[in-house]
Amino acid sequence: MRRVACRCGQVAFEASGAPIVGAACYCSSCQKAGKIFEELPGGEPVLESDGGTNYALYRKDRIRCVHGAELLREHRLSPTAPTRRVVATCCNSPMFLEFKGGHWLSVYSERIDPDERPPVEMRTLTADRRPGVEFSDGLPSYAKHSGLFMWRLLTAWVAMGFRAPKLEYVKGELDVQGG
Repeated sequence: MRRVACRCGQVAFEASGAPIVGAACYCSSCQKAGKIFEELPGGEPVLESDGGTNYALYRKDRIRCVHGAELLREHRLSPTAPTRRVVATCCNSPMFLEFKGGHWLSVYSERIDPDERPPVEMRTLTADRRPGVEFSDGLPSYAKHSGLFMWRLLTAWVAMGFRAPKLEYVKGELDVQGG
């Protein structure tokens, strides 16, 4: 079991098994949300120095909230956004991102115990990266979602019997200015 927790520890999850993939996302939405979350009271950096957001993607059936669900609030960049980012309001820690109808959660890697944090295996949506950001470390970097990324999501979905469990424990919206 991997422990996933907010900074102050009032919200915690357990994630079992290996993640589907460890990825850094450079899309404009993740960059915008990262800036919003960093500006929350007590906010901490969400974006890496190159503008990416590190995630570990887990099957929804392999992650559960063990305490603090009442402190979780969602944030959408627009009322019709297909993604919601979920924050622990106790300390304004971004916890995960959920795609509408998705079978996985993109857990903010910083929320995972450092001794158990899975490595970033690839970069996605790098077409939106900040001007001047270049990659030279050999990590696979894709302008869009790669075939490998999509294959891993599909394989996980097949293993889940093509189910996409709903999260019932996230309530309400986070009151965020500018978001």
